[in-house]
Amino acid sequence: MKRLFTVILIVSYTFCIAQELPPIANYPPNVYGADNQNWMISQSDDNYIYVANNKGLLEYNGARWTLYPTPNETILRSVKSIGKRIYTGCYMDFGYWEYDNKGNLNYTSLVKKEELDMIVDEQIWNIINHDEWILFQSLNRIYLYHVINESISFLEVENTITKLFEIENDFYFQVLNEGLFAIENKRSKLISDDPVLKENVLVNMFMRNDDVVFLTASKGFYTIADKNVKPWSVPADPVLEGLSIYSSIRLSNGDMILGTIANGIVVLSENGELRYQIDQSSGLSDNTALSLFEDVQENIWVGLDNGIDCVNTKAPFRNYFNRNGRLGTTYASIIHNGFLYIGTNQGLFYKTYNSSEAFTLVQGTEGQVWNLRVAKGELFCGHNFGTYLISDGKAVRISNIQGTWDIREIPGEDDLLLQGGYVGLYVLERQNGSWGLRNKISGFDISSKHFEISDSGEILVSHEYKGVYRLIPNKDLTEIEEFSEISSVQKGSHSSLATFNGTIYYAYRNGFFKYDDTSKEFIKDESLSGIFGDDQYITGKLIADETGKLWAFTKDALVYIFAERLNNTLKTNKISIPVAQRTALDGYENITHLDHQKYLIGTSSGYLLMDLDSRPQHFNQITINRVISGSRSGETELIDLRTEGEFPAARNYFTFQYSSPDYNKLHTTQYQYKLAGIYDQWSSWSTSSSISFDNLPHGSYEFMVRAKDNGESYNIASYSFVINKPWYVSNIAMAIYTIAFILLFIGINSFYRRYYRKQRQRLLEEKTRELKLKELATQKEIIELKNQSLNSDIESRNRELAVSTMNLIKKNSILNDIKAELENISDPTKIRNVIKVINKNLNNEDDWKFFEEAFNHADKDFFKKVKELHPDLTPNDLRFCVYLRLNLSSKEISPLLNISPRSVEIKRYRLRKKIELPRNANLNDYFISL
Repeated sequence: MKRLFTVILIVSYTFCIAQELPPIANYPPNVYGADNQNWMISQSDDNYIYVANNKGLLEYNGARWTLYPTPNETILRSVKSIGKRIYTGCYMDFGYWEYDNKGNLNYTSLVKKEELDMIVDEQIWNIINHDEWILFQSLNRIYLYHVINESISFLEVENTITKLFEIENDFYFQVLNEGLFAIENKRSKLISDDPVLKENVLVNMFMRNDDVVFLTASKGFYTIADKNVKPWSVPADPVLEGLSIYSSIRLSNGDMILGTIANGIVVLSENGELRYQIDQSSGLSDNTALSLFEDVQENIWVGLDNGIDCVNTKAPFRNYFNRNGRLGTTYASIIHNGFLYIGTNQGLFYKTYNSSEAFTLVQGTEGQVWNLRVAKGELFCGHNFGTYLISDGKAVRISNIQGTWDIREIPGEDDLLLQGGYVGLYVLERQNGSWGLRNKISGFDISSKHFEISDSGEILVSHEYKGVYRLIPNKDLTEIEEFSEISSVQKGSHSSLATFNGTIYYAYRNGFFKYDDTSKEFIKDESLSGIFGDDQYITGKLIADETGKLWAFTKDALVYIFAERLNNTLKTNKISIPVAQRTALDGYENITHLDHQKYLIGTSSGYLLMDLDSRPQHFNQITINRVISGSRSGETELIDLRTEGEFPAARNYFTFQYSSPDYNKLHTTQYQYKLAGIYDQWSSWSTSSSISFDNLPHGSYEFMVRAKDNGESYNIASYSFVINKPWYVSNIAMAIYTIAFILLFIGINSFYRRYYRKQRQRLLEEKTRELKLKELATQKEIIELKNQSLNSDIESRNRELAVSTMNLIKKNSILNDIKAELENISDPTKIRNVIKVINKNLNNEDDWKFFEEAFNHADKDFFKKVKELHPDLTPNDLRFCVYLRLNLSSKEISPLLNISPRSVEIKRYRLRKKIELPRNANLNDYFISL
């Protein structure tokens, strides 16, 4: 019996050594920011993960962890997400958490709300729901909360309740030392008091076919039928023996997961067969699993005694974890004759394909293996120590030339192979059914890690530090007749060559290039070069497999290229698996087709198995978790996410937090955003799950974000908001500014108008003054000239008047003299006619008119003035006034008037009276002054 147990342990250990495990995402306490222990796990409708931690409620949205401390600062033991509420239980309290419109998670205590009296030191260890009922289980009570009417009742037991279970809408619980009970009508009903159920702690309870199955903490499985409890033997019983099981769940596919104390988790099939066991040595963060949970993507969450892990059971990958380091780093792999061969830095290992065997070292192959190649139906191993022929786990060295990089078949040659080595190219030959080294091809001594043979028989060799060479060998393959460096491409770190779809491709940092056999040059393939875009280049390693795929390796993914069957167009497909998860050495990446859609990818600690048929095609919804508005002063405020925000101009600093809940370890979630209204183009893809915008100008905005991991998210999350204009550019302010501007314009305009008017007036006045001065000067000159002319004219006229007056006086005087002499003649009859003529000339009106005209020319206004002052004067009076103005004496006037001087004096006297001139005034002077 002891020997059998030893054999079982050895088989179990061998299985564990060789098992291929799903990827595991580890979240240690320093990552999630809380205490070590995690007691229960749940998931909300929006796929967020919630964990009951010693410090409180942990939330994980795929991008960030958030801790909500327990309100009473005690250990949170249980959590259950139901609808829009997250129900939790802790020491002396239970209740629920709800999000408000701003993204804050707020707690409501049902104990305080309903004023419940709990048992001293009572803790809620489990929460189960069904329809409108939610059950909270402590060690002595089960509280029944009705969601609709918000009533709470409870049932209480004396001994310890180990756990509460739900099976097909019925509730069961175990009480130590009493048995198994059901809840009916809010009362407990004993189902079985079998010793097994009284004495063993039940960890899980579920239906299998028509039987109820119990999992105990240390005694394995039991079933109950007709109240009879009996053991259920399963193939994994030897593994379960000695394990202390603390938690367990049944998966949606029927498998069972057992969380142990000190031994990690054990995964069993529906029939109890061991699928795999994961502990700390194979990737789990801790060996004690306090809680287990299956999410909607069928990931298994493990709440550990020290951390939280997520096992991606549905990932298309399985990781062979080389726990003892014996296998080493995988450089090559292949399936041949039913065996899986793995070439590593430790040697060549093999095992039967699709078996749980441990790998066995092929004797004699210790050391660095570079390549495994099936050629001419036989398996060749390129090794640091030479070339080996491998058959059924045995190796025969056929070349001891150190350093074999690769081996290729030569077109048209059945018994020859081309081998690339550390110092050039070699020819292997088969003679009498045995392979051996024939010769080195002379004329080329450069290391030939990557080489291809073109359709024309040329050999292309890529050396990452020297460049790409074109070699033309002779027919016997003994020497290189011609070789040259191809200038159309450059040398490149981790560059390589590969033949795919009848074309030789060269890849390095600058892109993909295909060889043109006509021009003997490489031509860039723009479409394939996009694979290395967005800083994705890490290596140019290319691998063509027999399924028609050309594999390339980028920073975030594996990429395979394939040709469409109808038109031979090349297409690409990406498989999200970051370089950090592949852990291969740059330039030595390797992938091998196994069968169907299964591939083996070499890593630094073993390998990954990839099944393209099992790739999940899920699309995660992206959600904006929080919008934070702030100001320049540093004040921040959470914003209501359900309504369009309107913010004052000062609150123009915004931070957006968003997430897409993808929990696959090998997926890298990336986000892309744009802020319509200022940044209308999508940003570059980034792993950052938040973005801040500072000092945004006023206006209307819409923030949009989308995500991609294995594929793009199927929605675009958005949030619209408006930043109001600052007061100084508000409508009222603009109106005020407009009015002020108008007033200012008017004022300035008025000022300038006045100013320029004054200036113009001043200039005008100055100009006017100058002009006036000039005009005055001119006028003065003109006046002087006129005066001169007038004076000349006056003098001339005065002379004429004086002459005329003198002539008249003289004429009249002469005539009077003649008349007087004639009157002395004694015969008047003889002189009467002469006297008439004289009298006629003395009283000639023509003479007066001539005199008057001359006088008017000399003094044109005199008559007017006299008539205005003395309208009663007669024409004879006016004539007399003229003579007075001429300052003529009475003697001079008498001849003009044809009267005596005495009569002139009398006329003077009468005129003085008419014009009422004072006696003391000189009559001549008066008329002269007018």
